[in-house]
Amino acid sequence: MIRVLQQDGVTIIELDERYDSLDEQSLEEFGTILLEAASSASPPALLLDLTNTRFIGSRFIGLLVRAWKRVQDRKGRMGLCNIPAFCREALISTRLYNTLWTPYETRQQAIAAMN
Repeated sequence: MIRVLQQDGVTIIELDERYDSLDEQSLEEFGTILLEAASSASPPALLLDLTNTRFIGSRFIGLLVRAWKRVQDRKGRMGLCNIPAFCREALISTRLYNTLWTPYETRQQAIAAMN
């Protein structure tokens, strides 16, 4: 459900189509993986690929903020890519879109910008 990959010095977290941010167990697993990556990615460049994510809620966004703080403490960068329309609207309504982390249209664009 959650894959962690490395590409050109960027740690990428990819959620597959089975991930459901409303499911408590899925959200807990995501949080553990995300926060661990934010604390240990070397270099501290973290990218979340939301291609298959259809819904994000307040707890999901809270985890993103916590991860961003960990990455910032390490003088790193965090980005989001392939953000579906509904997820983009949720981030815009919370005034977090393009503020804490940079949104990118594609994974390739994000990796190029984060290097």
